[in-house]
Amino acid sequence: MAVAVRKPDGEIIVHSEPLTSKFHQSRALQLPLLRGVATLVDTLVLGIRNLMYSADVALGEEDVQFSGPIAWGTIAVSFALAIGLFFVLPLVIVNLVDRYIASALVSNIIEGLIRLGIFLAYVWAIGFIPDIQRVFAYHGAEHKTVNAYENGTPLTPDAVQAHTTAHTRCGTAFLLVVAVVSIFVFAFLGRPSWPVRYASRILLIPVIASLSYEWLRFSANHQARRWVSWISAPGLALQRLTTREPDSAMVEVAITALTRVVEEDAKSEEPRPDSH
Repeated sequence: MAVAVRKPDGEIIVHSEPLTSKFHQSRALQLPLLRGVATLVDTLVLGIRNLMYSADVALGEEDVQFSGPIAWGTIAVSFALAIGLFFVLPLVIVNLVDRYIASALVSNIIEGLIRLGIFLAYVWAIGFIPDIQRVFAYHGAEHKTVNAYENGTPLTPDAVQAHTTAHTRCGTAFLLVVAVVSIFVFAFLGRPSWPVRYASRILLIPVIASLSYEWLRFSANHQARRWVSWISAPGLALQRLTTREPDSAMVEVAITALTRVVEEDAKSEEPRPDSH
């Protein structure tokens, strides 16, 4: 992995490291369904850690900390807020009107639609925050750069800018798939007691994440199939909310990071000299 950051003086610095976590080394965690949860946890930890690193560099901090209590605390709070907002709150809202809904299936579907609505409203609303708009522009730069690389385009700012900001393996699409899959999973759980319903919404998150990951993996590899591209279309459309057109300076940062990853991967694949 590599993260590139532009310092206050305009210089781009890059940090890279091999992906050596247990998630990448364990064969069991590479199995279908299990790999979805493993990848999600690994990506969240790595992402939070490098967001903190990039913030330190962008602010000109000399003592850069890659891990520690702050990182784990941030992850814990983020998880709690996400679970509360997207999994518990919809059920709280349904609880207010559930006595007027005769069908358990309808009740669960309404809950799922509320969850989907909250997610879409959240993504739309944060897009008005100036700092988030800048983050979304870097998100667009990342997508453009990866699209250019996967299509064999030279990694120069002008060439990269010609590519789209949409990408089938985007995390935004993953979150949308999670919201939709949760509708199907929860729809057939019936209407048990409220404590059980609340517990199920939290305990089944890994299952939903795993199913969503497997779909995203499958759809990314089968975009040539028309029905797959149709089902994937909403996820690509949603990326219009989470990406912005980047400027050339942002694209340059994305190119720097991807170039380092490609270089380090090439080194790791080279035959090593005989130790004798």
